Amino acid sequence: MYIHVGEDVMVRTDEIVAIIDKDTVQFSEEMQLFLKKKEKQTSNLAKGTYKSLVVTVDQLYLSPLASTTLKKRSRKWNTHDNLLNR
Repeated sequence: MYIHVGEDVMVRTDEIVAIIDKDTVQFSEEMQLFLKKKEKQTSNLAKGTYKSLVVTVDQLYLSPLASTTLKKRSRKWNTHDNLLNR
């Protein structure tokens, strides 16, 4: 399944490695270094300030959606997939 992460971008749920809130990203030196290292693979989907970082296998997305919203959406689809696969 896919999850909408901002703008017109949909990401496969099985490709999502992590969804991290903005505060964790901003206050962690390791995260700042990680973002700097992956700058070329980062897409800023937020027109203003981003609310979360979505890490996929090959891309990073700065999302205008809150991490809690994205996590709820991903759990919803995972539950849906599990029901379909029974």
